[in-house]
Amino acid sequence: MSEGDQEREGEPLKLREKAYASFTERLLAREIKPGQFVTQRELVAMTGFPLGAIRELIPRLEAEGLIKTVPQRGMQVAHVDLNLIRNAFQFRLFLEKEATAAYARNASDAEIAEQRERHVAIVRRAEAGEEGQALIEEAEDVDRLMHEAIIDHLDNDIVSQAFRVTWLKIRLIRQYETRIHNSIIVPVMQDHLKIIAAIESRDPEAAAAAMSEHIGNARNRALHY
Repeated sequence: MSEGDQEREGEPLKLREKAYASFTERLLAREIKPGQFVTQRELVAMTGFPLGAIRELIPRLEAEGLIKTVPQRGMQVAHVDLNLIRNAFQFRLFLEKEATAAYARNASDAEIAEQRERHVAIVRRAEAGEEGQALIEEAEDVDRLMHEAIIDHLDNDIVSQAFRVTWLKIRLIRQYETRIHNSIIVPVMQDHLKIIAAIESRDPEAAAAAMSEHIGNARNRALHY
């Protein structure tokens, strides 16, 4: 296959990835709402991508549970409901317990120290009385980056992709049910610091248990918000 052929084959894939990113950005921005019925042409208008790219995107969205086809009604964006909450957090638990145990065994001291430093900085700012959207967004980034680092340390593309789809659903749940806000920044960061302490001790069982507790706390906040 020539270099030009490879480039042409890569173009549709790149377009599909951009269309996927556009869809998820609009979903998180609430321009596309959970439970909403949409047509392919509406998705073209919402995302700005051509019909061909949208048609190729839909099977992925269906496979990831972000859209489902309802007979005689069309395509419906996933609902944020109790079933989604329970399923998403249960799946996280399955993935992250094992991943955290492996991370405790194999992560470098420097990487673990960097995780601790990020969390301590957020706690100090919150305990000093800082409030507002900037701190919330930075806390959410620290939260996400730790979980992604633990998952990606497995070096398994299938697990990493499955985790990111689940994390997207968690972000939807946070937007419509609960999210990290000023009153829970410190408790969430302290949950993480318990996990980090067990990882620093190179205790896989304690690290997995601390992660289980953390995910349970997050699930309970979503269920009882």
